[in-house]
Amino acid sequence: MNIHVNHLTDLKRIATNENDENLLKEIKCASEELEKELTVFETKTKLIGQYDKKNAIVSIHAGAGGIESCDWVGMLARMYFKWAEKKGFEINITNDLNSNDEAGSKNVTIIIKGEYTYGFLCSEIGVHRLVRFSPFDSNRRRHTSFCSVDVIPEIDDTINIFIDDKDIRIDTYRASGAGGQHVNKTDSAVRITHISTGLVVQSQNDRSQMRNKIVAMKLLKSKLYELKKRQQFMSYKKHHIEKGFIKWGNQIRSYIFVPYQLVKDHRTGYKVSQIASVMDGEIDEFINAYLLWKIK
Repeated sequence: MNIHVNHLTDLKRIATNENDENLLKEIKCASEELEKELTVFETKTKLIGQYDKKNAIVSIHAGAGGIESCDWVGMLARMYFKWAEKKGFEINITNDLNSNDEAGSKNVTIIIKGEYTYGFLCSEIGVHRLVRFSPFDSNRRRHTSFCSVDVIPEIDDTINIFIDDKDIRIDTYRASGAGGQHVNKTDSAVRITHISTGLVVQSQNDRSQMRNKIVAMKLLKSKLYELKKRQQFMSYKKHHIEKGFIKWGNQIRSYIFVPYQLVKDHRTGYKVSQIASVMDGEIDEFINAYLLWKIK
């Protein structure tokens, strides 16, 4: 039901007087939808950076916590998948989420394509802390795990980044994990190392080595452009120093499953107890709180 904002108050008064429960439900749904649209509009007004409208390349790396942290990588990746799906954004994962021998992955890179994805997801840069009873511990003890999240904009073809063949090393290898017989029997996965900066990118999710190479080169160009934007390599290192080592005391957000349920952002102070909803991609309020905190 499409109701103009100016009519909602009048309709609600009429529905209340007539005790029309069906109309009241429709008005409530329309009000909630309008509120969501206004929230999205308000959020976008805060995204005025040069690259905020760009697609986002999200990299998640396991830190202290061993197998627990590798599983935490997968949980965070799923959270961003769910967030992107709710918004109708396109998602492309460039490496296998189950590449670790026991569970999860040591790192994963996701390309999320949609308007303002980079501006939204800058709020996620930093160390994320998980506290839970471990499913990998037979004694069901409480474990703390850490992952680092980094986000850079995906550059497009209008930005020229020249890469000399002599400046890179390209390695091919067999894709790990489930991927079909063709993937497992051929060296379709591609890893590219940029020798002078030490940057390494990889792509293995396509059956075609050529397409994996195209994706990996695009990832490398985006990372090199990020270096260029920061003027020098030392500024890139400083970015990671500011982000913090992937361990206790450097987290930007904590996800606590036990002894109580709480998700808290340590920069903004915003917190919720509906942890299941957050893990299902409901992170917009954290993004909004971060953007407000950032401009203060």
